[in-house]
Amino acid sequence: MMIFRKATEQDFNSIMEIIGQAQTYFKENQIDRWQNQYPNPDIIKGDIEKGYANVLLDNNKVVATACISFDGEMNYETIYEGSWLWNGEYAVIQRLAVDQTCKGKGLASEVIKNVESMCHEKGIKSIRVVTHENNLAMQRVLNKNQFRHCGFILVAGAKRIAFEKILEF
Repeated sequence: MMIFRKATEQDFNSIMEIIGQAQTYFKENQIDRWQNQYPNPDIIKGDIEKGYANVLLDNNKVVATACISFDGEMNYETIYEGSWLWNGEYAVIQRLAVDQTCKGKGLASEVIKNVESMCHEKGIKSIRVVTHENNLAMQRVLNKNQFRHCGFILVAGAKRIAFEKILEF
């Protein structure tokens, strides 16, 4: 049985293990993402403390993690070569990662569906996500879940592809 919930301190080690797997995957696939100690334990602890960290559990095992925020994102204020689809409040999905032993089971899509439910409960009609141009797996997940490419943003000077999904409810 799948459960999506806020992460707790007890989930920290499982989250860090999944983050470590993703960092290794990116390095092995020469994707300049999540290297140089990012995201590090302090960032993940901060996500948990702020209530942004979420986990997806399958039979009580953490199989995916994501940072979900409804506070806006400063880096998203300027978009290049395009525009956002929605000018109102939005959710942000960051640091989405799936346990490598569970890849290919649609768990990233399951996380997105749960974020859509969170948005519905809050009356938020938009979800924004950015990803590295070489992170083709994430781009496939976003396309599969009807996100639209909106342009590019800069994060610490690095170009990222910006996606947004407008929710119907």
